[in-house]
Amino acid sequence: MKTKSHTNNEDVIAAYMAMYEISLNEAIILSSRETPKERLETYLEWHGVFDQSSYMLERCSMHSSFSIDAIPATDLGTGAAKDHFAASETHLIKRWTPIGNWFHDRGKLGLDPYQKSTGGNILPFVSGSLRDGTPFSGVNFASQDYLSLSSHPRLVKAASDAAARYGVHSAGSAALMGNSDLSLQLEKKLEEFLGFKECTLFPTGWTAGYGIVRMLAQPGDHIVMDMLAHACLQEGAEASGAKIHRFPHLSNEGVERRLKRIRSSEPSSGILVVTETLFSMDSDSPHIKELQAVCTAYNAVLLVDCAHDLGCIGPTGRGVLELQDMVGKVDVLLGTFSKTFASIGGFVATQFDGFRTAVRACCGPQTFTNAMTPIQAAVILEALRIVESDEGQRRRLKLRDNIDYLRTQLKRHGFVTLGEPSAIVPVVVGDCSDARTMTSFMIKNGAIVNLVESPAVARNQSRWRLQVMSYHSHADIDTFIECALKARADVLWEVVETG
Repeated sequence: MKTKSHTNNEDVIAAYMAMYEISLNEAIILSSRETPKERLETYLEWHGVFDQSSYMLERCSMHSSFSIDAIPATDLGTGAAKDHFAASETHLIKRWTPIGNWFHDRGKLGLDPYQKSTGGNILPFVSGSLRDGTPFSGVNFASQDYLSLSSHPRLVKAASDAAARYGVHSAGSAALMGNSDLSLQLEKKLEEFLGFKECTLFPTGWTAGYGIVRMLAQPGDHIVMDMLAHACLQEGAEASGAKIHRFPHLSNEGVERRLKRIRSSEPSSGILVVTETLFSMDSDSPHIKELQAVCTAYNAVLLVDCAHDLGCIGPTGRGVLELQDMVGKVDVLLGTFSKTFASIGGFVATQFDGFRTAVRACCGPQTFTNAMTPIQAAVILEALRIVESDEGQRRRLKLRDNIDYLRTQLKRHGFVTLGEPSAIVPVVVGDCSDARTMTSFMIKNGAIVNLVESPAVARNQSRWRLQVMSYHSHADIDTFIECALKARADVLWEVVETG
């Protein structure tokens, strides 16, 4: 009988920890880099000035020109999409079609869990279809509806009433005449809830994050950002033209080292520090009070993204900032409504008078796109009222009970979970091959999950990003655990059979 051994990989990780004098998490990330050049570039990003981010290197160094037919069949179980980018192809569209073909071939083997669609309300039990039309149904841990508000009767009525009164379209940019009195009410309500003087709405969370980073930092400025910051923040930084400095995940010491170095050589440059209240791939948080103090000491502006915790964490739903006594106390707060507030849209909030008007006029992703629709604004307003109410508190308590129960059961059965308790429960399922096989088994057998793999996470750290809802029951969680145990056993049996 033959089983998989991770001893060699553990030895490599230990060697990197000693060689580079880095943490376990950093060593795990380095071990996923395939060449010495990639490892050096990653290390320099963490511990020295390096203008190109690993995020963009991963996206832009797609150099394979082979057709999908030239890739071994095993690549469907272990390869990455970037390996199929045809960089040598002169036709710009044809550069990308091998990636689509690769996903199509993965789908024929049941190994493509992406681009799923639902066929009804977002509930703890969901039905839908895969990209190729194959139907699925099962317990739902793949939807972002943390307080289970997406089908709430009050929100449905708010949407219906807004459509009847305002129609279904904003019909203009916020810089011109796209706002409605509902969106202005929402901005004022958010200012009160968040403890800021000015709040500005965006039609999506992505445009808010990308747009505000690109607007704040200019060529000649510096952006100091957590290496695991969300893609919209990463791409906004790249587009800004500012110099980018990545710091090790959650390391306030790493931030201060970079700020000290920048200020010693460029005392008059602008500096933007970027982090998140709750990181979506690892479910962990920085020490924000300490980080804000460091930024203030070096005259840097701190931008914090609260996408995954606002509304669903904290006694009154004000998120990690509430838990850390930092409500209204960071320089810039960025957020989205797509996780807890049953809608799309985003916002940026500050304590500085006049900033909203400047954003409307000068932030391209707001100025040159249509404003949030009245229906969005009405739904978010009603969701915010529930979040602030006793009902909202009950839903948060039920959500936390579900989170604790799920994490306890996963740990009891030997699954590796990351981070702290939140509505995101990352479960590491290992290398791409095992992860894709287990995910396929889960979806076919009634447990709907999302798989996250490289380059979003390290190659050997593929994971399910489970998303918990207040309407989940312990029975739903038990059903999920039972299926996960079978999926793991199925993968181990394949190893034994082929060993």
